[in-house]
Amino acid sequence: MPKPSKRITGIVPSGKDGWEVHSAAWARQQAGEDIIMLSVGDHDFDTPSETIEACVNAVRGSNHHYTPLPGLPRLRKAMAAASTACTGIETEPDEIIATQGGQAALYAAVQTVLDPGDHAIVVAPYYATYPNTFSAAGATFTVVETPAENGFQPRADMIRAALKPHTRAILINTPNNPTGAVYSRERLEELADICKEHDLWLLSDEVYWTLGGGEHISPRSLPGMAERTLVINSMSKSHGMTGWRMGWLTGPTEMIRLLTDLNLVTTYGLPAFISIACAEALENHYGVKEIAERYAARRALMLEAVRGMNDVTVHGSQGGMYVMLDISAIEPDDEKFAWGLLDKEKVGVMPGSSFGEAAAGHIRISLCQPEPVLKEAALRLRRFASNYRREAA
Repeated sequence: MPKPSKRITGIVPSGKDGWEVHSAAWARQQAGEDIIMLSVGDHDFDTPSETIEACVNAVRGSNHHYTPLPGLPRLRKAMAAASTACTGIETEPDEIIATQGGQAALYAAVQTVLDPGDHAIVVAPYYATYPNTFSAAGATFTVVETPAENGFQPRADMIRAALKPHTRAILINTPNNPTGAVYSRERLEELADICKEHDLWLLSDEVYWTLGGGEHISPRSLPGMAERTLVINSMSKSHGMTGWRMGWLTGPTEMIRLLTDLNLVTTYGLPAFISIACAEALENHYGVKEIAERYAARRALMLEAVRGMNDVTVHGSQGGMYVMLDISAIEPDDEKFAWGLLDKEKVGVMPGSSFGEAAAGHIRISLCQPEPVLKEAALRLRRFASNYRREAA
């Protein structure tokens, strides 16, 4: 057959996407093994029933026709209100575009601010799709690691050192996946200063903003940043709607107008019945408080369960749906550790190096399991860590 484009073959050039341990764990679980899946950030509970009923009612009400490219007006209004709460700055509907989930919002943001050959800075640890999203745009990027010993907080001096003449954007994620780190106001202000000094876009992934374990600070609210910040958001985590694929991007009105052109040639709008259900969920905050409380309790449980575990320390882990464990004193090769944990104790976790070198020597534990399952997983992890060196010898 004719050759595929360099653009498509360049998205994952190594052939490894970082999800190998998860994929193997999932396949073994599907084959009937007693595998505890702590590798993926997908809720173990259903979408709130009120949201489901809103969707069913919308389908029965004949809401299954084309929708406006930037999103239904009611949906954009509800998203604007949510963005106001998230970012701390008043947001109008024309500063919102609805997307097929947070990943599509990130893709749209990258496509909008970077041309092929442009350069971006990615603050790590990062979500596993970030590098591939830049590759899909034909852009280059430099990964700037955040020190684990500093709680995975970004350092301005390291970001300044990575700047190039053709740098156009910086991408951050707070509360962070995979580390659970919540960036401090001081660090965000330093990032904002860099963006203003060098006329850069700041792409701010804030999909975990309701799960932060404290005050959420969006860089969009900082002086001079509203006109140069694009905020990625999603209903997947906050509203328990991972499979619904609904997210949005917040930014300057002119950028949102241009992004509508991208929807013209990609999604051509979103399903009306899902849009209506999502608007109702946003308007009524279905599940938001309960989901945040559930993950706060699970985070506290897991942190207590790993306390005092041999040579295992915790970094970050203030928010989000994950706990990040430093296992480097036991085994510097986090992928080897993760494979061993799966084989010996049937617990699937994500190797930290899947999210960048800053997370090497760590494993990411998803909290998307009921508390009894998390307790059992912690027991298996403790046993594996205790026996690791003896068996390795």
